[in-house]
Amino acid sequence: MGSHQDSTRDDSPHPLPTPATAAGREGLDAILAHPGRAVVALDFDGTLAPIVPDPDRARAHPEAVPALAALAPKVASIAVITGRPAEVAVRYGGFAGVPGLDRLVVLGHYGAERWDAATGTLTTPEPHPGVAAVRAELPGLLERSGAAEGIWTEDKGHAVAVHTRRAPDPQAAFDALRAPLTDLAARHGLIVEPGRMVLELRPPGMDKGAALRSYVHSLDAASVLFAGDDLGDLPAYAAVDTLRAEGTPGLLVCSGSDEVTELRKRADVEVPGSAGVVALLAALAHRLG
Repeated sequence: MGSHQDSTRDDSPHPLPTPATAAGREGLDAILAHPGRAVVALDFDGTLAPIVPDPDRARAHPEAVPALAALAPKVASIAVITGRPAEVAVRYGGFAGVPGLDRLVVLGHYGAERWDAATGTLTTPEPHPGVAAVRAELPGLLERSGAAEGIWTEDKGHAVAVHTRRAPDPQAAFDALRAPLTDLAARHGLIVEPGRMVLELRPPGMDKGAALRSYVHSLDAASVLFAGDDLGDLPAYAAVDTLRAEGTPGLLVCSGSDEVTELRKRADVEVPGSAGVVALLAALAHRLG
């Protein structure tokens, strides 16, 4: 669609929210004006999938895949950018073999892995050696910390995540483990990325911002939307700010929650959790006709 569309006027049965900032309105207008050159990038957990106590039970919102399949043919690409292994996000998202999703990619492990829906191919590098060392030492560290009750560790291959959501006092366990896990990570050349009741130990230089910027540049995209919910999404927010400064309009969407409020302060649009994100995607697909 080559003609400019004013995002402030929408009388469709699925209205798009009006961004609260001028930069956000410019970003949405650019997406609407030239959708074939727009990248729509999305976090997975907390954004496309509701947060659940057991990360292994996380699944995309029931309406996520239909909304993505409606939108994908109308934009340059949809990119799911996640800290999870790409294959896990594909499985939990239900993205494989879906008609209309040929333009979807999953950038797993913060962009270290890539899965393309068009071909079903997965590319992945060798894990950082520090991840194996951390994996071996974690059980002893958790036992010595006295905060092991209810703690669940998730082996992501290229990273290890320590979840405290099922502990008797999730926030207290999170606070107690942050320093020792940071020390453990540093000894093996890793960093700790805090999130919603989770501490992830992973190699430095892997973040959603780097993955997003690289992908947007690779497509020579003219506009970008990014939606996220957690602290690990802040680098992607910063990447959109940088892209805007470079002349690529962008729209920042927050999948709102009471657990993390930092993104709310930076977003152009806040929606109520994964259901709100899916509704926005459906509204955008409807608006693009």
